[in-house]
Amino acid sequence: MASNLINVPEVKLGVLGVSRDCFPIGLTKKRLAVLHDRLEKTGVSHHVCPVVVENDRDGLEALKDLESAGANALLVYLGNFGPEGPATMVMEKFAGPVMAAAAAEEDGKVLVSDRGDALCGLLNNSYNQKLRGLRSYIPQYPVALPERIAEMAADFVDIARVVIGVRDLKLFSFGPRPYDFLACNAPLKPFYDLGVEVMENSELDLLLRYRDAAGETKRIESVVEDMKRELGKCGSIPYPDLLPKLAQFEIALEKFREDNLGARKYAAFADKCWPSFETAFGFVPCYVNSRLTGRGIPVACEVDMYGALSEFMIICATRKPATLLDINNSVPDDVLPPGVSLRGAEKHDLFMGFHCGNTCVECLDGCEMKYQLIMNRGLENGGTPDITRGTIEGRLKPGPTTFFRLQANPAGNLSSYIAEGDILDVDPRTFGGTGIFAIPGFARFYRHVLVGKGYPHHGAVAFDKAGKILFEAVRLLGVDDIGVPLPESIPYPGENLFELFRRSGRGEGGIAGG
Repeated sequence: MASNLINVPEVKLGVLGVSRDCFPIGLTKKRLAVLHDRLEKTGVSHHVCPVVVENDRDGLEALKDLESAGANALLVYLGNFGPEGPATMVMEKFAGPVMAAAAAEEDGKVLVSDRGDALCGLLNNSYNQKLRGLRSYIPQYPVALPERIAEMAADFVDIARVVIGVRDLKLFSFGPRPYDFLACNAPLKPFYDLGVEVMENSELDLLLRYRDAAGETKRIESVVEDMKRELGKCGSIPYPDLLPKLAQFEIALEKFREDNLGARKYAAFADKCWPSFETAFGFVPCYVNSRLTGRGIPVACEVDMYGALSEFMIICATRKPATLLDINNSVPDDVLPPGVSLRGAEKHDLFMGFHCGNTCVECLDGCEMKYQLIMNRGLENGGTPDITRGTIEGRLKPGPTTFFRLQANPAGNLSSYIAEGDILDVDPRTFGGTGIFAIPGFARFYRHVLVGKGYPHHGAVAFDKAGKILFEAVRLLGVDDIGVPLPESIPYPGENLFELFRRSGRGEGGIAGG
């Protein structure tokens, strides 16, 4: 699936052994060689730095070697206790995300004279990181044998891909946030805090780009043929006359990205898509948005800039397309087939994720090009659709999923939520790109995280379980406020414990009786 993604970083992991000078350097070198072998078998693309760092000068030589090797993420491996100052100096000066892990003792024989004491050394390394104000990825069980460290390094590569992508992202927006959707408001300073570059534009800029693209006749023809091939997999092509307009719009967005990416490597869009868009352009942009997002260039609707960023982070984490959906409506009981598995959720945890038609074909279980029903009522009085055509609609593919958002609140502080679950193999019986989501504990999560902390209606959707990777990536980016669904045994901050315990049957006599 990743082969179609043109907007995702490649991670080259540098591996650096460190050794405290009062321990044998050969111990780190021996353990480093075993780790290299395990990384090879795990399939992690990496470069082992030939310099084992014992002092500051070693650290500078190591940084030169890592840069020349093209390493953009770093695993600092404590083969023994490790030098606290030189090791953390390298971590501070390295340009990309850093992971720290330490060697476990292999067997009883090493305890006689070759003990490494890396369990102890990692404590002081972490203390020195705090002194320098550093954030690194420390796995759940960071002291391990090489085989396990190689597995953790594979996770770190996914985490690093998200961080590298965000720090080299340019976010393009077109138009102001719609008045009816001020919840998609996007305070700009937190983008810069994350390292994201922002370029805001007028809808007129986009309209002029669209008109200029009319001269790209051969390119338009090529894109139309590609659209026909893609839509042919869905069945019929109901609006062949519309495809040249959509192709022209796709080319306009692509050319804008090519012309304005500048010093950055990756791009995402957040575009105003209604109500004036349809009158000016003569179609809805949903299908084009879906196609670009399917190639790794998210195009969020309703100028949802943090939604576009969240989609991009999912794409980097999973190397699969993402989508942006409304957390939209509850699920009536009669929609659910008898005996359907709710995948660990309760009925009150279910909800429908919906959007007009911006999910790429690859993520839909059956699809069709249609028109935007709600806009048709408002812009065309419910008549024969013309300017409201261009959605791509269908059921979301069933399977594992993660709902995710990184957002700045009205005070300009960053927070995030992450919730894993499943998209059910159930017909939602409604229009748009829609699926029924089963996320265990969602009902309380909705009340105390989404509503309680004031998140907007949009969430970015991964078609995979990506919570572990996104959680660590968000923390590496400096965000500590991360909401996740909690079991009923753990109350949310501010949750009414009288109601919680009564609902869970933990005592009629109040909190003390629980």
